[in-house]
Amino acid sequence: MIVRILGEGQLTLQQSALDELNKLDDELMAAVRDGEEAKFRSAMDALLARVRELGEPLPVEEIKPSDFILPSADSSLDEVRDLLSSDGLIPG
Repeated sequence: MIVRILGEGQLTLQQSALDELNKLDDELMAAVRDGEEAKFRSAMDALLARVRELGEPLPVEEIKPSDFILPSADSSLDEVRDLLSSDGLIPG
């Protein structure tokens, strides 16, 4: 599957990573729901770091449709709130 981190590029991830990433996504959703800035920043950093660790970057010249898109690391709590669906940032 392909994931895009805004401002960074695309990475390929194994489907098996979804369960772990969804747990991190749930923590992020809770922080956004509660409006807790420090908890939000920690959850956002953890999610993006894990995607970077598990993913393999696609070459810049290779653009493919993304299965999901994550906000940039410097996104605010309000910006992420606007992007969240009932499933969070990561479907499933």
